Amino acid sequence: MNAADQTVPESKATDALPRLRSPSNGTVRRSIRWRRFGLYAALAVVFFLVGAVPMWVMVRETASKSDVTRRELRLTQLENQLSEATINAGRGEYEQARQTASDFFVSLEMHIKGEFQTDLSSNQRQNLRNVLVQRHETIALLARSDPAAVDRLSNLYVSYRQIMRDGQIHDGTDSHVFDQHQRGVR
Repeated sequence: MNAADQTVPESKATDALPRLRSPSNGTVRRSIRWRRFGLYAALAVVFFLVGAVPMWVMVRETASKSDVTRRELRLTQLENQLSEATINAGRGEYEQARQTASDFFVSLEMHIKGEFQTDLSSNQRQNLRNVLVQRHETIALLARSDPAAVDRLSNLYVSYRQIMRDGQIHDGTDSHVFDQHQRGVR
């Protein structure tokens, strides 16, 4: 036999070569799907964080500003209570003035004790304690409907404003200007 006779049919020749095993077509597709899913999941997390982190920072800043505003509001409410008591006493409404002054002193005591979160310095706390010492005498003046209560409340108001402005007790040098303004005298 010659070499031409020994040829193997073509289909048998490819069968004789060892086959490289490749994963079946379905397995490749599943692998690509999982990779694609993982990529999409990772992208979703990245985009979520890109949007969430700035929002989280803004929320924290807003919460911080809100806390500061709340503290300032409490101190302003204290001032308003004292000014309301002063105005009511000036009108001769001593019972309303007494109730409002009493509320002021209770709130002031809570601020001094630290029951409300405020940014009072130790100097302000000490000076406000000096204002608080006048509680009983002021309430007694209002209970007796004594006109001297108006001057006492006016002086307390000026002292409170000065303490809150710079932490020092007002020395009373320009309190007469405030009293004249309250009475409508210029």
